[in-house]
Amino acid sequence: MKIALIGYGKMGKAIEEIALQQGHEIVLKINSDNKELLSSSSLQKADVAIEFSTPESAIENIEYCLQAGIPLVCGTTGWTNALPQIQARCTALNGAMVYASNFSIGVNLFFELNTKLAALMANQPQYEVILEEIHHTQKLDAPSGTAISLANGIIKKHDSYDDWKLDENGENTIPIVAKRIEDVPGTHTVTYESDVDTINIEHIAHTRQGFALGAVVAAEWIADKTGVFTMNDVLNIG
Repeated sequence: MKIALIGYGKMGKAIEEIALQQGHEIVLKINSDNKELLSSSSLQKADVAIEFSTPESAIENIEYCLQAGIPLVCGTTGWTNALPQIQARCTALNGAMVYASNFSIGVNLFFELNTKLAALMANQPQYEVILEEIHHTQKLDAPSGTAISLANGIIKKHDSYDDWKLDENGENTIPIVAKRIEDVPGTHTVTYESDVDTINIEHIAHTRQGFALGAVVAAEWIADKTGVFTMNDVLNIG
């Protein structure tokens, strides 16, 4: 499979390493220094594009891929207020896209565990929930897309909550604590606390390789499909 990498920072390089190990070919590497190479003619050299860039450039990058008719795996977070618009564009152009706040296979299993626990805790009002996420200091958005996905998963299953807030408590609100510590790939903790005990579930990423592997798996999966998908579709879970 021929892959275009849009975003060639630490994640892009980790994806390249995994993709080459899996026998794929990298035909295009786009970063801020050679953005002029991002064109329909360049993209059409690839079978699929994998996009890990910045919140400011993601929407434009996605649009280029959709217009070029190239299936896309997008892992950039911090722009999802525009997701309905992008989904509509993908449908209108008969395109293909996998979007996820986190491509780690382990994290996506963790998402499922989170929603199942939330459903169990919905009938236990003595417990209050809090989310904490820790990432490296170069992460641009806070809270992380993964933490937001976890919060939304709880909201979907737990009637006591209808919103989340960063570093803020409130009625019917899930507080998310976001910390930035150098060289931490990603740690997410969901805590239910009562006066008598505490229940924690936690996912700790040791390296970026798990995220990179999931992105390559998603790229392999979407190559011959049309539509907008998530990692639940890729992994056949949920």
